[in-house]
Amino acid sequence: MLQHAPALSRLVGELKKLPGIGERTALRLAFHLIRSPQHLGMLAEALVQVEQKVHACSVCFALTEQNPCPICSGNRDHSLICVVETSQDMLALERSNAFQGGYHVLQGAISPLQGVNPDDLRIRELLERIGKGTVQEVIIATNFTVEGETTALYLARQLKPLGLKVTRLAHGIPLGSDIEFVDPATVQWAMKGRSEL
Repeated sequence: MLQHAPALSRLVGELKKLPGIGERTALRLAFHLIRSPQHLGMLAEALVQVEQKVHACSVCFALTEQNPCPICSGNRDHSLICVVETSQDMLALERSNAFQGGYHVLQGAISPLQGVNPDDLRIRELLERIGKGTVQEVIIATNFTVEGETTALYLARQLKPLGLKVTRLAHGIPLGSDIEFVDPATVQWAMKGRSEL
């Protein structure tokens, strides 16, 4: 059936590229969008706006529509930097209201098996920010996965010689989980119980 509708086939193919979306779900979503043309138009418009307006902050590399982002340009304690893997992790920490400093989004984690090395992340930019002399503590809030732990250890080795206080979130967050999916109360306890590496 899809061979007679190349545009529908393309839509299903693009939807399948999204995480957690298989063939059947992609078909179901595509048919829903076709049956609801107002949703299709609104989705297309939202996707175009995201492509045109959302970019990485030039300071912390979080996704934003303004540069620098509201956190970097706001009234926060910029002597504290919390290092996270993704913008989703930063949003999870923000929802907890446990942290009032600045952030630095690495845009990934070290994973040699997936070809992600330290040079592929925003580590150099983090070191440049710290080199300006206003940062007193760096909180490493990478995920508690093998890749996140590898990244945390690498960062600790890079940061400790700089004379900074380097801390890690407490392990109140379950091992093997992503910060993005942890409830705000657990994130608050983890932030309060962080320890020096």
